[in-house]
Amino acid sequence: MSLIILERITVMNLSKQQGEIERLENEFWKSIMDGAPEVATAMLTEPAVMVSGHGANKFDHAAYTRMAKDGRYKLTAYEISGMDVVFPRDDVAVASYHVNQKFEQNGKPIEMEVYDTSTWVKLDDRWRCVMHTESAAAPGH
Repeated sequence: MSLIILERITVMNLSKQQGEIERLENEFWKSIMDGAPEVATAMLTEPAVMVSGHGANKFDHAAYTRMAKDGRYKLTAYEISGMDVVFPRDDVAVASYHVNQKFEQNGKPIEMEVYDTSTWVKLDDRWRCVMHTESAAAPGH
């Protein structure tokens, strides 16, 4: 097989994997909006880690479910843009993207723009999110 054909196969596989990670990110956000923590926990390692303005948190599936069912916070809309996915290894993916999210916190509507990253690892032929970060976007970005 020529090098050019191998490069095309590699690019096609990378594109397919990139699409899979993008799909998983969107499914995860949709599960938050739909109030379906069982969908999200099926995509998480145990434990998993989240880093945001609220600090660094390591949690298991039960803790995630409790957090997701907390009625003080309700995601009402989100828009993901500018997603980029890199694969430092065949079984590791890092997604970075911008999110405009709307939510209610204690009944008060809030809109926030953030930059997120998620690290995914392939375990038993399934991608699982091991770490997610969220940083507030600077004004004007």
